[in-house]
Amino acid sequence: MSSWNPMILADAAAGVDGGTSAPDCTCVGIVIGVPEPMATELRRARASFGDPMAAVIPAHITLVTTTETDDWEATAKHVRRVAASHAPFDVSLRGTATFRPVSPVVYLQLDEGYDECTALHKEMQSGPLARDLPFPYHPHVTVAHDVSEAGMDNAMHTLRHYEARFTVNTIGLFEHDATGLWKPREEVVLRG
Repeated sequence: MSSWNPMILADAAAGVDGGTSAPDCTCVGIVIGVPEPMATELRRARASFGDPMAAVIPAHITLVTTTETDDWEATAKHVRRVAASHAPFDVSLRGTATFRPVSPVVYLQLDEGYDECTALHKEMQSGPLARDLPFPYHPHVTVAHDVSEAGMDNAMHTLRHYEARFTVNTIGLFEHDATGLWKPREEVVLRG
């Protein structure tokens, strides 16, 4: 298990980083959790920018955003198989960027680990999780979402020199339940 605490993620009708789903479907979310003490540091920063989701969404890199599944066991098996073919890798976060004006998000950039996250995403978002996405995949750690322009500017400025590094050994497999919460189902080990 990683040192990341995969606390329950609130959906707030938006899913992991913005996807939506019908309340009665089974949906999957797959993330890389940012470990402590960085996770707490980033949660506090996100809250200081006025982001109401800071308290309920731990710092993470999304690999697969809200995706419906008809067969949980086949999906979990697919995720395990993909993870087993990938070795642990390092991620380094460095500086901020934004998806504005397309999306009101400020994020930390991946200086290292970008290619590994992209490869994992591509393989995970196939088979039982295959679907077309509205935007190209871009691994990142959100630090401000749906906050005021001043809050977004503050996030860009405050974390512009932020640097952190950690090793990814596991990925979190989450299920979106009928109550609107993201519940951790499994920490899947990278074995490659």
